[in-house]
Amino acid sequence: MADRTRVARLLRQLASAECRCPAHSHMHSLFTYHPGHAGGRATDYAFEMACSNIRYGEGVTKEIGMDLKNLGARNVCLMTDKNLAKLPPVMAVLDSLTKHGVKYECYDSVRVEPTDSSFKVAIDFVKKKDFDTFVAVGGGSVIDTCKAANLYACNTEAEFLDFVNAPIGKGKPITGPLKPLIAVPTTAGTGSETTGVAIFDFEDLKAKTGIASRMLRPTLGLVDPLHTLHMPTRVAANSGFDVLCHALESFTALPYNMRSPCPSNPINRPAYQGSNPISDVWARHALHMVSKYLKSAWLCMCVRAVRDPDDVEARSGMHLASVFAGIGFGNAGVHLCHGMSYPIAGNVKTHKAKGYDVDHPLVPHGLSVVLTSPAVFTFTASMCPERHLEAAEILGVDVRNVKLGDAGFVLADTVKNFLYDLEVEDGLSAIGYSKDDIPVLVKGTIPQERVTKLAPRSHTEEDLSNLFAASMKLY
Repeated sequence: MADRTRVARLLRQLASAECRCPAHSHMHSLFTYHPGHAGGRATDYAFEMACSNIRYGEGVTKEIGMDLKNLGARNVCLMTDKNLAKLPPVMAVLDSLTKHGVKYECYDSVRVEPTDSSFKVAIDFVKKKDFDTFVAVGGGSVIDTCKAANLYACNTEAEFLDFVNAPIGKGKPITGPLKPLIAVPTTAGTGSETTGVAIFDFEDLKAKTGIASRMLRPTLGLVDPLHTLHMPTRVAANSGFDVLCHALESFTALPYNMRSPCPSNPINRPAYQGSNPISDVWARHALHMVSKYLKSAWLCMCVRAVRDPDDVEARSGMHLASVFAGIGFGNAGVHLCHGMSYPIAGNVKTHKAKGYDVDHPLVPHGLSVVLTSPAVFTFTASMCPERHLEAAEILGVDVRNVKLGDAGFVLADTVKNFLYDLEVEDGLSAIGYSKDDIPVLVKGTIPQERVTKLAPRSHTEEDLSNLFAASMKLY
């Protein structure tokens, strides 16, 4: 009942004329001294790097049975979706578990692009069991669902919104340990095997939100590039766009020492902290790998990881790029592309993405993120033009004679050329949206303060409206 009351209150807030976006919300733009703030600072002064253990290699999945034995697992919950349950990645995991005598039970009802309802079904399933270890085999939807199930199975008295990001949820910190979770990613995009974030569609608001805490990080990510060979062409492309935007957004995010407020206790320092010298290393390297393996034909290279499903080197490269970008954005965060993507995915009407075997309308996450990226980077470039130009250069553009004032246009054109070459839908209008939908999309973006407040340039509701309008058509 408390959760329903909170949702109703939030819906009333969003229906009002008051703007709560971080650009002109006193919550984030002004500072009032509190004794608890470290040194009385308005902004943070430190960042913290956290990442799951990662093991990479062709065929490494065969080791998972031994890993579970080493963990002392007695009753394992294996989560996947119904499509993957029939494919070699899951079979490889099951073979290893059987070989090493690991007791398990399979939950294969994960929803592609999960919702709060599908999370709750998975949570109810695990609460009725006595699992001591979790295994997630799939893309971000599966891994995120497994994270949430693990969290609430270990916090049986918690209401669902207790740990959901504010202002949609209560944003309570996770203070106790969770059960071990091993993630086996089968897509090269989300980086969920490295992060402490679980994303879902909040159905009442028709927008995505999530749970973010370092405690959610998988114990181990088994990154087996052979699994990416089973991705359909469009899934590979959309996953690659997620990698691209993870790297670009984390690299151009507000610097960690400009993010406010400064936490009074380190447990309150968010997982997404702003760009920092260590996350920059991972973001840059991910961009180099995307440039090598997902680069469009106009730069005289074939789009190998998308158009040749048997190119193990390219698929492996994008799988590693996903990990690298995941480590970067898992600590630095993302900003407007992701914040605006959540209502795009949440308000989908009839669009059913090619290459996805689902029974519901779907705008894949990577697609919903990348469609606004040209407009976003044109908008944000004025605050850190050097970074936007460096990103464009890594992606193959000769920027020696480019003026700083043109940095945003150059990076936007670079991304557009990627999208055009990969035959991506021509903007939001091609996936069922019109300018009449912009107010709803803006309203769905406003609660995404966890990410939008990390944009390097402050923004108003009018700015968001203009960004959505500019994203209706790309070419």
